[in-house]
Amino acid sequence: MNRRTSSLLFSASLLLGAAGTAHAALPTEATLYMNPECGCCHEYARQLEEKGVSVTIIDDVEVGKIKQQVGLPYGLGSCHTTLMGDYAIEGHVPFEAVERLFQERPEVGGIGLAGMPIGTPGMPGPKRGDWDVYQFTDQEPMPFMTL
Repeated sequence: MNRRTSSLLFSASLLLGAAGTAHAALPTEATLYMNPECGCCHEYARQLEEKGVSVTIIDDVEVGKIKQQVGLPYGLGSCHTTLMGDYAIEGHVPFEAVERLFQERPEVGGIGLAGMPIGTPGMPGPKRGDWDVYQFTDQEPMPFMTL
């Protein structure tokens, strides 16, 4: 085999290997904790199910206690908390960030997006501005990614 062919085969194998790891598999199950009056939480769950995740919705618990148990930073909450794999996902986190979380698997308690930004999964309307997704452990937030 000549040098050019070897180089092309090596490059192709790198590209195929990168393509194979570009999308980490999401867990197959999740539990979403919400207040029973919130409709956007059901839409987030529906969109997550479209990604192949079976979602159990629990709306008869005090959601604030769940947020406290997972170590959510004070003031950065949203309307629902989802437990998926080893992580908590707070609020309407775009699925690009959720997929990155499971691809990189950082040693954190979870990721979140404060409030209920328009245009995020489950929230109708066009995107307005940047979304600052944070990661957290023991109530301490740090930047994760901006979308």
